[in-house]
Amino acid sequence: MISEQLKSIIRDGEGLTVEFKECRTQINRDVYETVCAFLNRNGGHIVLGVDDNGNITGIDKDALPQIKKDLVTALNNSQIINPPLYILPETINIEGKTLLYLNIPESSQVHRCKGKVFDRNEDGDLDVTNHPDAVAHLYIRKQSSFSENRIYPYVRLEDLRSDLIQRVRKMVRAENPNHPWATMNDEELLSSARLYQHDYQTGKEGYTLAAILLLGKDEVIQSILPHFKTDAILRRVNLDRYDDRDDIRTNLIESYDRLMAFVAKHLPDPFYLEMDQRISLRDHIFREVVTNMLIHREYINGFPAKFIIGTDQVVAENANRPHGHGKINPSNFTPYPKNPVIARFFKEIGRADELGSGVRNLYNYTRIYSGGADPQLLERDIFKIIIPVTPQVTQQATQQATQQADRQADIQELLIEFCKEPKTTSEIMQYLQLKDRENFRSKILKPLLDNGTLHRTIPNKPSSPNQKYYSKPKDPNYV
Repeated sequence: MISEQLKSIIRDGEGLTVEFKECRTQINRDVYETVCAFLNRNGGHIVLGVDDNGNITGIDKDALPQIKKDLVTALNNSQIINPPLYILPETINIEGKTLLYLNIPESSQVHRCKGKVFDRNEDGDLDVTNHPDAVAHLYIRKQSSFSENRIYPYVRLEDLRSDLIQRVRKMVRAENPNHPWATMNDEELLSSARLYQHDYQTGKEGYTLAAILLLGKDEVIQSILPHFKTDAILRRVNLDRYDDRDDIRTNLIESYDRLMAFVAKHLPDPFYLEMDQRISLRDHIFREVVTNMLIHREYINGFPAKFIIGTDQVVAENANRPHGHGKINPSNFTPYPKNPVIARFFKEIGRADELGSGVRNLYNYTRIYSGGADPQLLERDIFKIIIPVTPQVTQQATQQATQQADRQADIQELLIEFCKEPKTTSEIMQYLQLKDRENFRSKILKPLLDNGTLHRTIPNKPSSPNQKYYSKPKDPNYV
């Protein structure tokens, strides 16, 4: 490394990938902890002969040979750094003073320093030895294979949803009428999509975690990943809890549908023309956000993914296997696949673009949607996307919510009047011209039952086929 490059590193100061150690006459004890932390995180630069404030103090020339010898010996000693590594310190002279520079690579293994595991953040080196979750996450990041390819040999074809596989055929045919998946049987399709694999190292053969997440029955997904869920939250008025919520614990295809429905319900879609054709800014933006949450998540991490619509921004968070750290810059962004099988599957069914192109589109459309503000994409252990929302957008959403609330109130008023005499569910839905039975039960019927506005004629058997509902105390003479 030339001295000008090292000067630039020193000027920028300490951070996630830069550490200074004074080491004037001997090696600081914590040098090896920093080496361990850099190996376990993203690699970094260690400069010996500089104090914490970035002042170049230099190394005593008489002590330099012994310091270099001690460094090389210790880094090759498994009792100090395990697994050991070979790093040759580089001697550099700046301003008449001697410095030692160590370029620490990101390792493919988890290292220990004197039996302890160290990780790195902006504040320095962290001893995470007694924090099982943190240590487990380090091993996840260092895996040479993707967790989506984990094989579950006892999962059978009947544990996957045949209706979803048929839906996939229709989706790929819509993208490409001649797509080979359209004419394959179920086993051939799953094998072609690499959702059924053979591990030639262990001999295991079967359906993968990716297959279960994409096409599995809900009970199978929850059995294998009990922590798996995506929490969609609206938080504009009740900031301590939520104004609306969808707790999503189903396959990734239908998770995408429900997240996009939540977006459509609570975020407006302003009129916008692109090349004389109207496009949906909202859908272009949040299609990328939702897709990113689903195809780039580290699913064996227990962190629950969140999609939060607030007053001035939308925040998406999910567990991540980071490649780098900090804010993503689209001008020099290098895409890195987190779940390549799931990503390819989403691309085939028309729900994802080529890796990297979506980020550029996200920036372009968000600037228009938010009145010039950029989105933020933060690459960390918990990946975060922040989409700014302008006051005008929030006002439109509030107006939409008010209109929905007024319509809900009108429906409830009609229902109460209609049910002065007991009525069945079918009779009520037909009268109100409603078709979605599940939405009717959860959004209209249940709230009225909970607050005592409506009553059941058979209260001890809520699911009785003879059940009816009434809005006033039933006449004892009613038969």
